[in-house]
Amino acid sequence: MIETRVETLLTASPPTISQTASATSAAERLRDPDTDALVVVDATDEVVGIVTGSDIVALVAEESTHLPVSAFMSGPPVTTTPETTVFAAADRMREAGVRQLPVVEDGECRGLLSASTLARYVSRRRLDITWQGDPFTPPEDPGPRTAD
Repeated sequence: MIETRVETLLTASPPTISQTASATSAAERLRDPDTDALVVVDATDEVVGIVTGSDIVALVAEESTHLPVSAFMSGPPVTTTPETTVFAAADRMREAGVRQLPVVEDGECRGLLSASTLARYVSRRRLDITWQGDPFTPPEDPGPRTAD
């Protein structure tokens, strides 16, 4: 078995942010679909932390902001229908640059289709979504579980 070293998988020159930057600044940078996390550095560029979208969500929840969802939602959403083929949905997702597609029929939401779900059924090249600068690789299906 060949051991793969971390250096072959890492994102070179990851996005950084100063530890004195505002939460708003971090949130604005995390809106970029190619940015899943920001490495936090101090004045000497020493790594002191990491900020993710989940951290921003937690901050908003803790601050109990009273903004209505309509004030910060993305819209109108790119959608698909239940009859759309997997490949057509992947193409639509790729062309729109989104990772989630609401599945709508007769004006009603029937479900949500994610890039990670689609990736199990289409090739990475066809889906063409990147994660932290690298092509998205779906998690491997461990297969059926058996009792020990």
